[in-house]
Amino acid sequence: MEATALTTPVRRWSAQEVLSRPSPVPAVAGVYGWHFEQAPHQELDAGRLLYVGIAPRYMANRTSTQNLRKRVRYHYRGNAAGSTLRLTLGCLLGLELRRVGSGKRLTFGKVGEATLTQWMAENARVCWIEHAEPWALESELISQLDLPLNLDQNRHNAFHDRLKEPRAQARQQARALPISA
Repeated sequence: MEATALTTPVRRWSAQEVLSRPSPVPAVAGVYGWHFEQAPHQELDAGRLLYVGIAPRYMANRTSTQNLRKRVRYHYRGNAAGSTLRLTLGCLLGLELRRVGSGKRLTFGKVGEATLTQWMAENARVCWIEHAEPWALESELISQLDLPLNLDQNRHNAFHDRLKEPRAQARQQARALPISA
């Protein structure tokens, strides 16, 4: 039942809807799923679930302030340093990853992040389910579903190596470039 709510949701929400106030995304723990009107890679199908994420992450010794609303909104308007989904999409779309600030953070820079934000506004749709222990459900979903944009816990996926390679190349290239402001 939970997997179906993400694979064939009743509703998929756009960036404009999620970023509106009040936001339809609840400020609770849960799992979110990303679908794309246009796939970020030619080997992937558009219009289906390609990635799941959770809020909060499992942290045995700390309390997290993350929730579905914060995470989903961040993915739509944040940067690659704070969003694995944005990092993955940007690498697949061929955006240039750069070191910023002290050089430890990697983003696509102002122009690249703006380009990615626009692409996501046009193509990314999200759905979610509330869940008290999202980390447990995430593991179950990754083991049962074809989620090509998830790397963690997903080595069995046929797209895993094709995704891992461009991300590694983008990081290597970013480390060779000067730090951006």
